[in-house]
Amino acid sequence: VQLQASGGGLVQAGGSLRLSCAASGRAFSRYAMGWFRQTPGKEREFVAGISWRGDGTYYADSVKGRFTVSRDNAKNTVYLQMNSPKPEDAAVYYCAADLRITTWNVAEMDYWGQGTLVTVSS
Repeated sequence: VQLQASGGGLVQAGGSLRLSCAASGRAFSRYAMGWFRQTPGKEREFVAGISWRGDGTYYADSVKGRFTVSRDNAKNTVYLQMNSPKPEDAAVYYCAADLRITTWNVAEMDYWGQGTLVTVSS
């Protein structure tokens, strides 16, 4: 599975931004998909995840209620809707795929996209 994240850019605090992650390769719909983020000098952290069927969503406490993860298996794409972003949400965002997800742990993910930069102005 190859992943291509896009949609990053500059957003005002309190605004909205939608990230997309397009997957190529077979059996995208079998993979649980996650969004992670990383800032310089910090470890990559989990942001949001969605089960392969889309019936389960999971969020870091820091984004719960503001971000929404969704997927369209017909389009091989997963999305991260970022509402009311805060300056502390600024990071490089990565999408990742895992065939047999048990925990949303960076080390567990099977495939990674290249990252898209989100900058939040206050």
